[in-house]
Amino acid sequence: MSYYETWTNRSETVENEDAYKAYISRYYQVEKEAYDMILSKYPDNKDLLSGKAIDMAKTLGFDTEKEMEVFVGFLEGVASSLKKEIDYKSVEDDTDISLDIDYEKLYFNMHEAKASWLYELKSWENILDAEKRLEITRQYRDSIIAHSEKIGRNDPCPCGSGKKYKKCCGKNA
Repeated sequence: MSYYETWTNRSETVENEDAYKAYISRYYQVEKEAYDMILSKYPDNKDLLSGKAIDMAKTLGFDTEKEMEVFVGFLEGVASSLKKEIDYKSVEDDTDISLDIDYEKLYFNMHEAKASWLYELKSWENILDAEKRLEITRQYRDSIIAHSEKIGRNDPCPCGSGKKYKKCCGKNA
């Protein structure tokens, strides 16, 4: 079974609630530490973002004897924020990996994932100033606001009569 299949199976299947919670908690913990390391060393973090999968996992704090599938889960999580796609589904120990992260997109995606433990990391200050982080947060919030094209009863009628919709075209609707 590949690391990706193991990751998918263990992260989506709940046979034992306590074991599942411990597994996911461990993932969140090591994910946070890995992102903090990557963000803290920016812009001198190239050594953390490329190399053999096993070496990268070890450098980023993943237990390579027991958690390589968790590292692949990390790769799956960061994949949507990369400038160049990677095939995280077929990663093996000796797979060469190069992560070219779009940090603004990563920050946005962390909001989308509701991962406050990640987008609230102090190390973001090394990459995005407070104004830029606020702008991205606003973009995220704007993207989730529900918009409706429905005409309200008290809105002006779209026919251009100047009357309220309820007194014009909406009278018989």
